[in-house]
Amino acid sequence: MLLVKQELLAALANTLESLSPGAGAKAAFESPKVAAHGDFASTAAMQLAKPLARKPRELAEQLSAALLATPAFGQWVEAIEIAGPGFLNIRLKTAAKQQIVREVLSAGNTFGQQPATGEKVLVEFVSANPTGPLHVGHGRQAALGDAICNLRASQGDSVWREFYYNDAGVQIQTLANSTQLRARGFKPGDAEWPSGEKAPAYNGDYIADIAEDFKAKKTVRSDDREYTASGDIEDIDSIREFAVAYLRREQDLDLQAFRVRFDNYYLESSLYTSGRVEAAVGKLVAAGKTYEEDGALWLKSTDYGDDKDRVMKKKDGTYTYFVPDVAYHIAKWERGFHKVVNIQGTDHHGTIARVRAGLQAAGEGIPEGYPDYVLHTMVRVMKGGEEVKISKRAGSYVTLRDLIEWTSTDAIRFFLLSRKPDTEYTFDVDLAVTKNNDNPVYYVQYAHARICSVLAGWGGDAATLKDVDLSPLESPPAQALMLLLAKYPAMLTAASTDFAPHDVTFYLRELAASYHSYYDAERILVDDEKVKLARLALVAATAQVLHNGLAILGVSAPNKM
Repeated sequence: MLLVKQELLAALANTLESLSPGAGAKAAFESPKVAAHGDFASTAAMQLAKPLARKPRELAEQLSAALLATPAFGQWVEAIEIAGPGFLNIRLKTAAKQQIVREVLSAGNTFGQQPATGEKVLVEFVSANPTGPLHVGHGRQAALGDAICNLRASQGDSVWREFYYNDAGVQIQTLANSTQLRARGFKPGDAEWPSGEKAPAYNGDYIADIAEDFKAKKTVRSDDREYTASGDIEDIDSIREFAVAYLRREQDLDLQAFRVRFDNYYLESSLYTSGRVEAAVGKLVAAGKTYEEDGALWLKSTDYGDDKDRVMKKKDGTYTYFVPDVAYHIAKWERGFHKVVNIQGTDHHGTIARVRAGLQAAGEGIPEGYPDYVLHTMVRVMKGGEEVKISKRAGSYVTLRDLIEWTSTDAIRFFLLSRKPDTEYTFDVDLAVTKNNDNPVYYVQYAHARICSVLAGWGGDAATLKDVDLSPLESPPAQALMLLLAKYPAMLTAASTDFAPHDVTFYLRELAASYHSYYDAERILVDDEKVKLARLALVAATAQVLHNGLAILGVSAPNKM
């Protein structure tokens, strides 16, 4: 049906071009809001009426007749109906809809994917500070980032996954100090332990684990480093290095369990040791985009739409939070990534304007709106009808590892991707382990497993189904299922453009519902061989699209459940 659409679109473009030179480039189909109105719609007559000084409906009648006279419309279109002021509602022949089954089965795992574009895209996500276990919010970010990477790759982009972590600053020193206190035998609640809302200490049991392993002089290995503890509890530098390496390993284990990988880990500290921070500040000063006031260095960020100018360098000589971010993104640009997507929590909203201002002011030719941001809210966790707020492991929040142990990676990914990133989400642990249709990931996976069971019951060679006669697929449930299969590639493209993996979850739930309805309406393994093979081809194509869509989300497509 995709090829059918391309042929019809080409015929529409040629016809429009004959009526008005240049109009063919704007040829497009829309999906009717009401399915009963047809399969495709066109507003071309209304758009051309004014420049041609014609009545829209009269022009629609002429355009309809001209289109039906073309070979493509003659072969694939059953009727064109004119509605309202000049809408063209196009109704396809059943044979046109059936083509999608053959296209899906022929393309297999590549159905919906686009050719390579040559564009390099860097997606930065998770980027957790190495000061504690990954929390559920990091899980949402990991699911979002990975799915967005998969979406962009499906559209032909060359995708680079990057994890940026802050291995410098007061938080790392607090981690070291907390570990040293534990190593000395102190714990939260002791007089020697920092207390109070703003006390600089990490209270989770994981700090005690780090301290014990440090004293035991253990060696830890993560994706990007290896370190052996000195065992000397007075050696704060060794404690700091060991604690960071230990938590990087813990984060690696969580991300591996969550089936997330990265191409590169970028250290904040490297921005200082390499001179990139100083170089970025120098570019801004040289460009005349800074000024000194009250002993501080300021960026003229209001020149770029910020609500006020921002301090870059404080009186004490230290840089504010967004300055290394500017240096980091200049590095991304210089590495050839002119399309960059950052997945971050909504608490980062305030830094967007100042980072973009710094990048535009740096004189590197970086455009307005670089980088793109996808901001997500945090996640509430419900278990047993009550909100869970504290993990013994972390001390103050539910960890991603807790959630994986309670449910499954598949459930977490699908659930956390089932809403727009910037909307509040409550993760229901009890629902995530329920095996019924109320559980959305179970509902979709069960549709795939159900089809696999049907194909196994048939016992034939699935590869032969792409060549069978599809003419028996004429019923309304079969046609509805085929039309939905045909929407997958366009949905995938739109979801990639909009950084919207939730659109994939919506689509998969709709496709699963359409399949379940079809299964209930028509028996598949009937005696009539021609009918049986056609129906098997349709459900095999449906299983393929379910598999492909779940793969975009990083969710498995089980053959049995």
